[in-house]
Amino acid sequence: MKEVIYNYDNLKDEDIDETVIRIKGLLINSNNEIMLGYSNKTYQFPGGHLEEGETKEEGLLREIKEETGIELKDIVLKPFEKITHYSKNYRETGKNRRNIIYYYIIKTDAKEDMDNTCFDEWEKEGNYVVKTIPLNQVEQVLIDSIKDNPINEVIVEEMLDALKEYKKHI
Repeated sequence: MKEVIYNYDNLKDEDIDETVIRIKGLLINSNNEIMLGYSNKTYQFPGGHLEEGETKEEGLLREIKEETGIELKDIVLKPFEKITHYSKNYRETGKNRRNIIYYYIIKTDAKEDMDNTCFDEWEKEGNYVVKTIPLNQVEQVLIDSIKDNPINEVIVEEMLDALKEYKKHI
């Protein structure tokens, strides 16, 4: 598994106030299209925060169901990349955060089922939708989205890195 660290603020482990573990899935179908969530003018791979007591794999399956309505069963999950992002004064909270994000490849032709989703408030307020984008176009779509929301600069950098690493596995 490839490991990447983003630490533009040169934070040390002792500077960190909180650590959040996130899991993300690259859902890719047999037509070589990737499924992305879109909310608040931001694209994301389906996934999110790990909840207390969950394994990374349990959390990923829960998040995929919540965000796409897809229930995956009998699937072997293994992360292919881990990105650690250190942030000083994370989102103006006064806390220094370490986000650890595990990325998984999921090959599936399952379609989103928006009647089977369970969005959080941020997703609801941002009119969350699922978009399926050809893999050969997704990088440009992400780059074009950087101007739409200031947080996209960080998110897109991480997503592009994960896509680049995914392409080494195909």
